[in-house]
Amino acid sequence: MSFNLPHSDRKRVVIVGGGFGGLRLCNKLRHSGFQVVLVDRNNYHQFPPLIYQIASSGIEPSSISFPFRKIFQKRHDFFFRMAEVRSIFPEHNIIQTSIGKVRYDYLVFAAGTTSNFFGNKHVEEEAMPMKTVSEAMGLRNALLDNFERALTCATEAEREELLNVVIVGGGATGVEIAGAIAEMKRFVMPKDYPDLPTDLMHINLIEAGPRLLAGMSQKSSAAVERYLRGMGVNVMLNTMVTDFADHRVILKDGRAIPTRSFIWVSGVTGQPIGNMDESHFGRGHRIKVDAYNRVEGLEGVFAIGDQCIMTDDPAYPGGHPQLAQVAIQQGTLLAKNLRRLERGEELRPFRYRNLGAMATVGRNRAVAEFNRVKMSGFLAWVMWLVVHLRSILGVRNKIIVLFNWVWNYISYSQSLRMIVYAKKAKEVREREAMLASTHWGMDLMSKGLEDKKQA
Repeated sequence: MSFNLPHSDRKRVVIVGGGFGGLRLCNKLRHSGFQVVLVDRNNYHQFPPLIYQIASSGIEPSSISFPFRKIFQKRHDFFFRMAEVRSIFPEHNIIQTSIGKVRYDYLVFAAGTTSNFFGNKHVEEEAMPMKTVSEAMGLRNALLDNFERALTCATEAEREELLNVVIVGGGATGVEIAGAIAEMKRFVMPKDYPDLPTDLMHINLIEAGPRLLAGMSQKSSAAVERYLRGMGVNVMLNTMVTDFADHRVILKDGRAIPTRSFIWVSGVTGQPIGNMDESHFGRGHRIKVDAYNRVEGLEGVFAIGDQCIMTDDPAYPGGHPQLAQVAIQQGTLLAKNLRRLERGEELRPFRYRNLGAMATVGRNRAVAEFNRVKMSGFLAWVMWLVVHLRSILGVRNKIIVLFNWVWNYISYSQSLRMIVYAKKAKEVREREAMLASTHWGMDLMSKGLEDKKQA
């Protein structure tokens, strides 16, 4: 396989990752004089703030996903390739991917993060993460399947495991999925499962720290905890999960919670990059960059968004929060700085403009913080709706999401609660097997090159 990119006299910018930052950078490089190549493992952009609504059967996956080829249909000198980056060879200005090598003049890592299991391999194997659209669809299927099996299981112990839900992680994603499942319990289950008593279902939200939403104010944390407890969620603070065995979540204090719905949303870590030296990574395995988003020690290589950590901003000495706005603002500035580089002009350093943070806990309940303004309740919920609706790509998607929200608010009668497991075609399975074996071979090749360098 090969990238099959046409020869061009223009300098090539390769962008790895089509999230908020990568997408903004692509858009801002329009008419820039560069040949722009976007590389992503998926052929679509996804909207992470609403992924939890897919897991809770609130909206369709396509409502928050938008194909890259649709976004860039009329762009000249823009190319998309669906692939995964395996390794980087900066001395040759080349990256190795699952479909072959590609040369770059400027390389931008914008691949975001993946779930962080803090080295606990067993939990990683057993838990259900919710970082991507496909993971959210898997979680939705698991929840609905467990509800169906709870009606037909043989023992009360098994029914308890099937109906108990354990969510690990008290950040925005954790409180939002906890609130959404609590509303499923209250409004959906009595209609869809009238012969299954809802008081048998228990929702547990576990947070290792002393409060929820550690990135927001104490006031917002307290409000969210109050909302969740009022919705019947068992909030467990200062509690750490150490293992999962025999359908039981094992806590550090020795307690165990029976469940077959073990959801892990406790932190993230930067996407790995094959052979990149560990000296380039900082806290959270994020790539260290300077004030201009340049990767230290690698000429022509940049990183933006959640995948990077910048400690040059005096307002954020420990790195910026991993929020969409940081990635968007860095993508916008980097596009301007790449143009400045070509003109021989001085680069401008990045300074984050904090536009606030928000989290929702079901209908009519949310918290929002904008500089010194902090609000909670219905008004914050309306603000949350408006901000997220505006941020979704595509008029069609905006209309569909708005319709789903309105319909859910009135009736809670969505017809999205189907258990669908996609079966891959034989051709796709064979191609994936071939790519996996190629990846193994490239790992050996990369190791051989590294050993040769050291020798």
